Amino acid sequence: MNILVCVTQVPDLEGPFRVRDDGRGYEEAGLVFRMNAYDECALEEALRIKERFGTGRVTALSVGPSRVEQAIRRALEYGADHGVHIAVRDDLRLDALSRASLIASFAAERSFDLTLCGVMSEDSQRGQTGPMLAALLGVPCATMVVSLVVSEDASRVVVERELEGRRRHVVEMDLPAVVTIQSGINRPRYPSLSNKLRARRQELEVIRPQRAESLPVCEILVRTSLPEAQGTGVFIEGSIEEQAEQLARIIRQRALLL
Repeated sequence: MNILVCVTQVPDLEGPFRVRDDGRGYEEAGLVFRMNAYDECALEEALRIKERFGTGRVTALSVGPSRVEQAIRRALEYGADHGVHIAVRDDLRLDALSRASLIASFAAERSFDLTLCGVMSEDSQRGQTGPMLAALLGVPCATMVVSLVVSEDASRVVVERELEGRRRHVVEMDLPAVVTIQSGINRPRYPSLSNKLRARRQELEVIRPQRAESLPVCEILVRTSLPEAQGTGVFIEGSIEEQAEQLARIIRQRALLL
């Protein structure tokens, strides 16, 4: 099978976020970026499918500035066969539709049997790129997938989708198709030493799209701001008995306990 896995970079959520002076997003300086955790599960699922069939090719693709090369090489360390970087300017902001459009332009010419994406990115949490990619390619799509089985003849895929209320939705689709992977479907492997060494020297396929600024968009960023502080915490000190008395007094004062 010929499998495409879309990976993206996200900032470490424990990092110091600072809003840009113009209010158009956050400053990237000082942040540590890593591969999106949902994309790691999608990549692991692609590798398992390849191992099950014994043949095939897994291509890891990322859209973004020069820093996303780290995410692509990380995918090669996990075991992807080929890495593709759709390179755009560092200051160019892409929404889900423009990102999906770039991926679709690439995928339409490569005849992938299956395209896997993480269900969402950890930073924006929109979950739109995968379904938009499927619509642009004109292929079936299943989201929030927690189980995936490809038929023996590699012509269909049966998936289980996670729904609210702990319910599951079973879907059978013809290939090619796009599937977005939910966490919990697998446990991503550790990169092997041989793959790490290969990833360092392997050449990436770099695509520089023309007129990326004129791509279709579905949203406009109006303003970015940090949440306002709602108050400060109170530290209670002293012995256990003293702490209990102070806590009871605070609760009574705030009318939380009669």
